[in-house]
Amino acid sequence: MVIRSEKNMQIHLIFAFLVVVFGLLLCISILEWIACLICFALVFSTEMINTSLENIVDIISPEHHPLAGKAKDIAAGAVLIAAILSAIVGLIIFIPKLLNLFTTLWFFFS
Repeated sequence: MVIRSEKNMQIHLIFAFLVVVFGLLLCISILEWIACLICFALVFSTEMINTSLENIVDIISPEHHPLAGKAKDIAAGAVLIAAILSAIVGLIIFIPKLLNLFTTLWFFFS
């Protein structure tokens, strides 16, 4: 349900798929896979909680109310923090591997 209705969840799934593909291609370690899986769970769960909270707020307060907007913004902020943290973890894992790959290719073709 969330995947079909929420564009942000679809974006998160695309990035998770790309991480899996690059993880397989670059042979990341077991601990790196665990870090990626924890990040997937963190982002997916915060996105689902955010969606649930937004739906509940819309039911309780169909007219615009400043506190309703604030609650939605805070929940969206939690997703943003999870996504930024996950991106940082991904950069820590993948940048060294990509640099190593490019260096190897550079020397091979030079």
